[in-house]
Amino acid sequence: MGVFPLCAGNSIVLKPAEQTPMTAVLMAELALEAGIPPGVFNVVQGTGETAGAAIVAHPQVDAITFTGSNATGSAIQATAAARVKRVSLELGGKSPSIIFPDADLEAASAAATAGVWGASGQVCTCGTRVMVHESVYDQVVSTIVEQSRGIRIGGGFDPDSQMGPVVSAAQLERIQRYVRIGQDEGAELALGGSRHGDRGYFHQPTIFTGVRNDMTIAQEEIFGPVMSVLKFSSEEEAYRIANDVEYGLAAGVWTNDLSRAHRATRALRVGTVWVNTYQMVYPSVPYGGVKQSGHGRNLGEASLDEFTQTKSVWMKVG
Repeated sequence: MGVFPLCAGNSIVLKPAEQTPMTAVLMAELALEAGIPPGVFNVVQGTGETAGAAIVAHPQVDAITFTGSNATGSAIQATAAARVKRVSLELGGKSPSIIFPDADLEAASAAATAGVWGASGQVCTCGTRVMVHESVYDQVVSTIVEQSRGIRIGGGFDPDSQMGPVVSAAQLERIQRYVRIGQDEGAELALGGSRHGDRGYFHQPTIFTGVRNDMTIAQEEIFGPVMSVLKFSSEEEAYRIANDVEYGLAAGVWTNDLSRAHRATRALRVGTVWVNTYQMVYPSVPYGGVKQSGHGRNLGEASLDEFTQTKSVWMKVG
């Protein structure tokens, strides 16, 4: 995100999450190496409660862009309102991958699998609600479980690893708590459900079937490798279930019916819809959410509006 305010002529202060500080440091080093003057790209480390809050409240910070949890985003917006600062927020998601019976089921199942296990489920756009038409539900579930069973779990520096750890011990415990909630509410555990190994913060790929959309695991963002598979019987029901969450970040639609694809893009209340693909991102295409997933756009020309002001000048000459 940092490149867009720079392109608009701004200096920036980047405050990374305290759990992942080093990426921001490397970005700052690359900025200096690329010839960006000192003081234009700045990095401040610290916790959100101290360093983050100080940045948001500082009178010389004109605009805030934040990626993270809804609770923190709401607090940032409330603080920024005191100085009428511009705020753009990219918050949580509970994105659906909707698989219709006419789709390429092998490709849809593979993409649904990659759409949750990628980055161990720690991506806002993870398609953690896999919605499958009842006529192909059992077939798709079987394929997804089989594809996921052999996932190689290991450290990020191991070239053979296909899924790495979650970010912290606290996040690992959060995931395990949601797994228990899913079981208590009656969802069926089709795969995984436990911590992987006894070292590090690894969790098994976990698949729940028999999930209802009113269950906690279908409504709340877990931010880990946990997939909920839901069944639908009609196109209208699919859109109703897909929209029946507080989030609206992204959705995937799998169908070979072009008319249905267009109906889906209109019906789904999300910022991005992928058809027969998932998590495609390109710098020129805007990205962002609606509802509790935030407001404002990253990437694309639209993102420049977040970091510029229009000035009107009237001049009478002569």
